[in-house]
Amino acid sequence: MAVKTRGKPMIVIRKEEVIAGGHHGGAWKVAYADFVTAMMAFFLLMWLLSATTEEQRVGLADYFSPNNLLARSNSGSGQPFGGTTPNAAGAMVSDRGALQAVKAKPIPLLDVEEDESETLATPDPVTRRQPDTGSPGPAPAGTASPGEAKTPAPASVQLHLPSAPRPNREERRAEQERTAFERAAEQIRDAVRADPALADIAKQLWIDVTPEGLRIQIIDEERRPMFPNGSAQMADRARALLTKVAPVLLRLPEQIAIDGHTDAAAYRGTDRSNWELSAERANATRRLLGELGLPDDRFSSVTGHASRQPLMKEDPMAAANRRIAIMVLRRAPNSAPSSAPTPVATSPG
Repeated sequence: MAVKTRGKPMIVIRKEEVIAGGHHGGAWKVAYADFVTAMMAFFLLMWLLSATTEEQRVGLADYFSPNNLLARSNSGSGQPFGGTTPNAAGAMVSDRGALQAVKAKPIPLLDVEEDESETLATPDPVTRRQPDTGSPGPAPAGTASPGEAKTPAPASVQLHLPSAPRPNREERRAEQERTAFERAAEQIRDAVRADPALADIAKQLWIDVTPEGLRIQIIDEERRPMFPNGSAQMADRARALLTKVAPVLLRLPEQIAIDGHTDAAAYRGTDRSNWELSAERANATRRLLGELGLPDDRFSSVTGHASRQPLMKEDPMAAANRRIAIMVLRRAPNSAPSSAPTPVATSPG
């Protein structure tokens, strides 16, 4: 639009500003930023709770706990920001977590008596007096004897713990004897195994520990008898076995009993019987052990049992029923269980 002024045209330019809407400000940006920060803190807290252990969480809590330099411990009373107000009770000073030295009370020792028949004296809870044993006990509570302070006597509790049962002398002796017998049996087995000449007859030597003592048996085997048929003359293989047994018997102090046994085969047309044969074989064993160093006073009995005590009861004619049994007798009561006899060596077949 042009306007003339004193002959000169004046040009006026008019511009129109278009505003789409009203002014809203930037408060929403602050609120959004606070929301995002709170969410980040929330997820960080959740991550810490799931990724740390209980000890680590306690350490983190202690690290962020506010401290008061003038207090003895951490400030705050368990509320957020160290307490509700600075003037609240326990807000500035708290003894939580503070170390305190406490004087420990002495613990009386308990005397355990070995004799279960004795009992410890317990004072009367009313008079605080010991049972009458011929000497005056402590004064009653609330009173004092001359020269003593008027302090009540503390109540004492004494426990009587029963002692564990201990084996008596006979039981200990039986256990020691059993240990010595087992050691002697192992020594005999080792001596027989170490001799290659006895490898084929080692299984004819049976050793076991019974309630009566250490039993050493030399048994017959088919085509390998310890005595010829019907004779008391000992074969060389039996002598070789007894040579290994005698040194071990010399180291044992117990008495020795020797028993002879036969099978059920009877003599025909003669006055002899298995009673004489079994007794003669047992006596022949005693003579050989005497020649090997055992004194005569070590033998308590030499007995022949004929076929009355078969080793193989289901087969009275079995060769194993013909045997010599050397028994090292116990001195203690027969309280140990019997162990199954086992040969020194087993048959390869």
